Amino acid sequence: MRRMLLAPAFFLAAAVSMASGTANWEMNSYQDFLRGRFNGVSLSRDGKLLLAPPLASVYASEQPVIWSLVQAPDGSLYAGTGHRGRVYRIDKSGKGTLLWTSEQPEVFALAVAPNGTLYAATSPNGRVYRFENGKAVEYFAPGERYIWALTLAPDGALYVATGDQGKIFRVTGPGKGEVYYETSQTNVTCLALDGEGRLLAGTEPNGILYRITAKDKAFTLYDSNLPEIRAIVPAPGGTLYVAALGGSTARRATAAAAATAASASMTVTATSASVTVSDAATQSGVDLKARPTATQPAASSTPSAPIAPLVDIIGIERSAVYRINPDNSVESLWSSKEENVYDLVARPNELILSTDSQGRIYRLGLDRKLTLAAESGEGEITRLTLDGGSLMAAVANQGRIVKLGLRPGDKGTYESPVHDAGTVARWGRLNWLLEDGAGGRVRFETRSGNSARPDKTWSDWGAVQGDSGVVASPNARYIQWRATLVRDGEKTPVIEGVTVAYLPQNTPPVVKSINVTPQVAGAATVRPATPAVAAATYSVTVTDTGDAAPVTSAGTPTQTLTRPAPTQIQIAWQAEDPDGDRLVYAVHFRGEEEHEWKLIKDNLTENTLALEAELFADGRYFFRVTASDRLANPASAAREAELVSAPVLLDNTPPRVTAGAPRRTGGRVEIDFDAADAASPLRRAEYSLDAAPWSPVEAADGVIDSLSERFVVRFPEPRPGEHLVVFRTFDAAGNAGLAKVVLR
Repeated sequence: MRRMLLAPAFFLAAAVSMASGTANWEMNSYQDFLRGRFNGVSLSRDGKLLLAPPLASVYASEQPVIWSLVQAPDGSLYAGTGHRGRVYRIDKSGKGTLLWTSEQPEVFALAVAPNGTLYAATSPNGRVYRFENGKAVEYFAPGERYIWALTLAPDGALYVATGDQGKIFRVTGPGKGEVYYETSQTNVTCLALDGEGRLLAGTEPNGILYRITAKDKAFTLYDSNLPEIRAIVPAPGGTLYVAALGGSTARRATAAAAATAASASMTVTATSASVTVSDAATQSGVDLKARPTATQPAASSTPSAPIAPLVDIIGIERSAVYRINPDNSVESLWSSKEENVYDLVARPNELILSTDSQGRIYRLGLDRKLTLAAESGEGEITRLTLDGGSLMAAVANQGRIVKLGLRPGDKGTYESPVHDAGTVARWGRLNWLLEDGAGGRVRFETRSGNSARPDKTWSDWGAVQGDSGVVASPNARYIQWRATLVRDGEKTPVIEGVTVAYLPQNTPPVVKSINVTPQVAGAATVRPATPAVAAATYSVTVTDTGDAAPVTSAGTPTQTLTRPAPTQIQIAWQAEDPDGDRLVYAVHFRGEEEHEWKLIKDNLTENTLALEAELFADGRYFFRVTASDRLANPASAAREAELVSAPVLLDNTPPRVTAGAPRRTGGRVEIDFDAADAASPLRRAEYSLDAAPWSPVEAADGVIDSLSERFVVRFPEPRPGEHLVVFRTFDAAGNAGLAKVVLR
C-alpha cells in the first residue's frame, strides 16, 4: 500500500498527451469510475472507491425473473415471478416456500393487507387472487389483459391498475368491483396512496401522473417527457418522489405474451451496458416533444415474438427521478441517458433507487448527489423494499432476493473500463492515490489486448509490480486495470485516483493527395524573372489646343506596355497524422527522363508551395511530397511518408506560327498559317481582321490535336485599302503563338 504524491494535473479529467512523449490515462472522478464494474466496492459522490456493504443472497427462487416483492406485517417477504407465474413466501431466516403456481405465466403485482392477507395479480389474462388459508381464490376479474399494480386503501378497498385499456378498478369484495377511473392511457403502471389517502397513478405511454380524489375525478400532477411512470413514493409533508423511464411496460408485456407460447424452461438474461449518470444539478434535461410510444401487445394471446429489449435512443434521457412538492412544483433530482431506474424507496434524508445496468443500487441524497452503493452484476434489480433499516432487492437473474448490509464488507474488487491507447503502446507505471489516513490493503492488476472488448486473446491478469507500479502486461492497444480492496481491522482503503502511463507507438503520417495547378503570380508574392520595365520611358502631354508640350528628348516617344505577371505553378497537398502530430514537409521534383530527385524546398509547415513556371524547361515532371512527424517525436521514433504526383506537363513556350502569302479568288481571301509546338498539342486557333473580335479557325484536317497543324483563314475580300490580319493559336498549356499579315 502506498500514497502517491501527484502533480495538480492529476486532478484534471482523463487526459492523453501527444505522441511526442508519455501519455497518461487518468481516472479520478465520479464519472470516470462509474463506467467500470463494481463487486463489493462502492463509489462515493465525490469520486472515491471504497468497500461497499455486501449484497448477501437471501433466497434464490431459480425463476427467470421476480416482478413483484412485498413485505408482510410479520417480516416475511412475498415474491411474484415470471414466466411460470409463481408466488413464494420467504421467512426472516431466508427459507423460501412455493406458495402458489398460477395458470398464467406472470405475477406482476402483489399487495398485503395490514392483517397479513395476500393479494396476487396474474397476466396476460388479468385475474386478482386472494389467499385464504394458504390457498389462492379468485377475487376479481377485471376483464383486462394485464394487471400491473395493486394497492390497498385504509378502508380495505383494493385498487387494481390495468392495461391495455388504462383503467383503474376499485374492488370492495369478491367479484365486487367497478371502474374507478379511465386514464385514456394504454397502461396504468403503478399505484400509491398519499398522506391524505388520495390515490396516485402512473401511466404509460405518455408518462402522466394522476391524483384521483373520487370516482371519475382526477388531476394531472405531472406530464413527464419520458414514456412511463415506474414508481411513486409518498413522503411526509405531501412531497412525492417519482421514477420515470423509457418503457419497461413494453418489455414486461412482450415477455408475458412470449412466455405464454414458450416452453417452461425459458429464461431471461440482461445485457451489460456502459453507464454514465449525470447529477441533475449539472445536467440539463431534454425536452422530448415527441414521446416514444411503448410497443403494444398483440391481440392474440399466444404470439411467438421473443422478449423485446427496451429501445435505446442515443443521447435521449432514458430515466429520471423527480420530486413533486406540495405546491405541485416539480424538480428533477437525477436523470440518465444510459440507465433505466426500476424501483424507488425512501429513507430519511435519502432515496434508494435500482437500475438495469449491472443491477446497481444508488443512494440519492436530497442534495441531489448520487452514490453508487452496490452492484449485483446480474442484470436489473426490479424491485426494492425496506426491512427495518435493511434494504431487500429482487434481482432479475435467476430470481434472487438479496440484502444490502449495513457496514462495509471485508473485500471487494473494482474493474476499470477498457482504455484505448489509439495504437499499440508500451506500458509504463500504474500509480494510485489513497485518501489520507485510510488503512487496509490495495492490490492492482492489469491485462491488455488488441480487441476492443476483453476476450480470450487478451493477456491474463498480471499483478502490478509492488511499490514500483510497473505494468507487466504485454504491449497492446487496449488496457484495463483491476483493484482489490481489503479491510485491515477497522481500517479500509479509499482510492481517490489511478493513472497509467504509456508510450504510444508512433504512427506514420499519410500524404493523401497532391494537386499541381497553374495560377497567375501576385506581385507581392512572386519575383519577376526579369527586372520590371517602367510604364513609360518618356513623359508626353497633350493639350486641348493640339500643341504638344516640350519634350525632354528628341524624337517620337513610344509607350511600352508591361508584360503581365509571370505564370506560377502551385503545388498543394493533403496530409494527416493519426496521432495528431504536427507535420513538416519536403518537396522534390524530377523530369520524366531523369533518375534522381531534386530538392525544391525543405522544412515546410504549410501544405502549399508556389513556384515560377519558368524555373522549369518544357517537359513532363513528377513532384514528390514527403511528410515527417519529427517535430513531435524523438529522431529515433520519428516517422515519415511520401507521395508522388501524376506526371505534370509544363509548357512555357508558345507555339511557333508562320504565315503564307495571301490568295484572292472569287471575291474571297485565303491565307495559310502553319503552327507547331515542341511540348504540347495545339488546342485552339482563331483570327482577327482589323482588331475585330476573334473568329475561330479549324485545322485543315478538321481536328486540332497535334503538335503541328496547318490552318487556312478565309474571309470575304475587304474594302480597298490596307488591312491587318492577326492569327492566334493556343497549345494545351494555354500559351499563345501569333502571326500577322498585312493586306494591301
